[in-house]
Amino acid sequence: MTAVLEGKVAFVTGGSRGIGEAVVLRLAEDGADVALTYQYSAERAAAVVDRVKALGRRAWAVRADSADPVAVRDAVDQAAAEFGRLDILVNNAGVGVLGPVEDLSLADIDRVLNVNVRAPIASQAAVRHMADGGRIINIGSCMAERVAFSGGSLYSTSKTALTGLTKSLARELGPRGVTANLIHPGPTDTDMNPSDGPGAEMQRGLTALGHYGQPSDVAATVAHLAGAGGRYVTGAAIAVDGGFAA
Repeated sequence: MTAVLEGKVAFVTGGSRGIGEAVVLRLAEDGADVALTYQYSAERAAAVVDRVKALGRRAWAVRADSADPVAVRDAVDQAAAEFGRLDILVNNAGVGVLGPVEDLSLADIDRVLNVNVRAPIASQAAVRHMADGGRIINIGSCMAERVAFSGGSLYSTSKTALTGLTKSLARELGPRGVTANLIHPGPTDTDMNPSDGPGAEMQRGLTALGHYGQPSDVAATVAHLAGAGGRYVTGAAIAVDGGFAA
């Protein structure tokens, strides 16, 4: 285990499962203490916290619905108080509603935009706690670059919005040495989109490599951007998608 992030504190939304869990564990392996949010399972969040502590790092989990901007901001402030600082923000929490555009309800639209767009904006409360040289990493989707099948209008819209947010943050925070970047995962084997689930064969066929990625593939890119190797990368959108957008 290399402690390249020794002394750093990360805040990861949606960190109890899937890509978020992999990000939490990778950052801890690299030496960071980690705060994470979760919505549903306190048991799963506690298990992730225990795994981080087993690596010799501090960890803390807080329940926060990313659809509620007040809850997100409160979680950020609580994490900063718990650890005394924040250095790395990973906006990972996300939801997806797929289907014909004419079937989308207003509740669907509000939920997806609140979680996928408004929550990352609200979580920028972390910037108040960041020292110069901090890192912001937003998790987007390959659907922001290429909508290869029908039914993705709402989800794609929400993830495309993160491009504007990320680039604007890069410009605004660049004078402080704070970087802001966006990662676009492709089909990734999680409980939300399992590699043996409905539509998985079609998704595999849309990638150049012909298979799903693992959450650890995305976490590795997050770790690079969070570390010294990412100090001159900002305003970038990086595909970790097996060639989905190729």
